[in-house]
Amino acid sequence: MKVLGISGSPRKNHTTDLLVKAVLDSVKVETEFISLAGMQISPCIACLGCVKDNICKLNDDMQGLRQKIVDADAYVIGATNYYSMLNGLAHCFLERLYQFRHNEGKAIAGKLGIAVGVGGSNGDPVVNNIKTFLQYNQIECIGEVSAQGAASCFTCGYGETCKVGAVHMFFGPDTKITPEIIPDLSKQPEIIEQASELGHKLTERLKGFACAT
Repeated sequence: MKVLGISGSPRKNHTTDLLVKAVLDSVKVETEFISLAGMQISPCIACLGCVKDNICKLNDDMQGLRQKIVDADAYVIGATNYYSMLNGLAHCFLERLYQFRHNEGKAIAGKLGIAVGVGGSNGDPVVNNIKTFLQYNQIECIGEVSAQGAASCFTCGYGETCKVGAVHMFFGPDTKITPEIIPDLSKQPEIIEQASELGHKLTERLKGFACAT
């Protein structure tokens, strides 16, 4: 059995990556983590080239991920909250799962999934978006976890003076950026514990799959 962890954040080694890994760390079967950061993954263009064989015909980095998606028994999919919705890179990745839906394709249907969301306040909208994609692809979402991450405003160089940024929004005017106020997963032990529990839960479900087959 194998679990594939996908972080759809365009920023490597930030909260989304870390939270997906926190789930995988408690999974007691083979796991693989993939960051989509830096990859070129286009949106679905509705060309219907995948209808006959369930293989997307767009030539980009999704081609190299296809077999890993097919081979996995479960998925831990994480993304970030951009404008109260799924960030674009993660959305494109999930759109491209459309290639598996034709002719009663069963390459991913019936598998298990966990939704991971991260946002400047929380990742709840992202979790809901991911769960919708999983449902459309007949992947059973067995759990979700949401965390607060550090918005780019904390490191852009203008966060203390920008009146439309996250620092001003969350803490008010004249706030000085200090390490203490920057959101960090290590400051959210309850979220790390939730992620660990989900990893254990996923392991138990996969053991049940193995026994059934």
